[in-house]
Amino acid sequence: MSDQNKNVLIVGGGTGIGAACALLLAENGFRVAISGRRENKLKETAGQSEKEILYSVADVSEREQVNNLIQWAEKEMGSIDIMINSAGVNIPNRSMKEVTPEDWDFLLKVNATGAYNCMHAVLPSMLKQKDGLIMNVSSVAGIRAGMLGGVAYNASKFAMSALGISVAQEVKDDGIRVTTIYPGEVETPILDNRPVPVSKEQRAKILQPEDLAQAVLMIANLHPRAHVSELVIKPTTQVHV
Repeated sequence: MSDQNKNVLIVGGGTGIGAACALLLAENGFRVAISGRRENKLKETAGQSEKEILYSVADVSEREQVNNLIQWAEKEMGSIDIMINSAGVNIPNRSMKEVTPEDWDFLLKVNATGAYNCMHAVLPSMLKQKDGLIMNVSSVAGIRAGMLGGVAYNASKFAMSALGISVAQEVKDDGIRVTTIYPGEVETPILDNRPVPVSKEQRAKILQPEDLAQAVLMIANLHPRAHVSELVIKPTTQVHV
């Protein structure tokens, strides 16, 4: 059990990694609020916990909605001590030849600008309280661009990673830590947009959302003097060179 009694806001908390983090953190004594685009998914995740999980609908790509979300969370919980940015999307058509300008704009708006919107909205209050932890769930595609993620996804995740690393340096003397997490393949709904369907056997071998949640819990429980700047977590069978 956590003895920190920290308030956590998770964007992209209705499914996948975000949902697993919400359930595990709530179980371990954190007060949790989640957000996402689909109320039914948020309600479903909240209903799986024996602890209260608050939820509110918001699209991270829409700046006004994110600003309203932060205001709501601060009003409901009193403060946001930890923010987890786990909202992310991809598209089936991933090569430069196939990616349309609309696809490019969509991925950058959600994966990169969405993370910026969340950090921009939450940082003022964290700076004021001289304490805060932000965890951005990027991807190994944000370290090494490969064919699997695709042109637009890779670019958006590189942008997200650079954003988190840059801000971490900027706010390190203000009591705020920013962690960039790079998951390898994870069994989440984003796999449904792969150009080639992923088999049940492959889905069973790769990371599960609860694996990421365990890593997030470890970081959340660290003393404020300890900062995990970047963390790569991948399936044992996945090559990372």
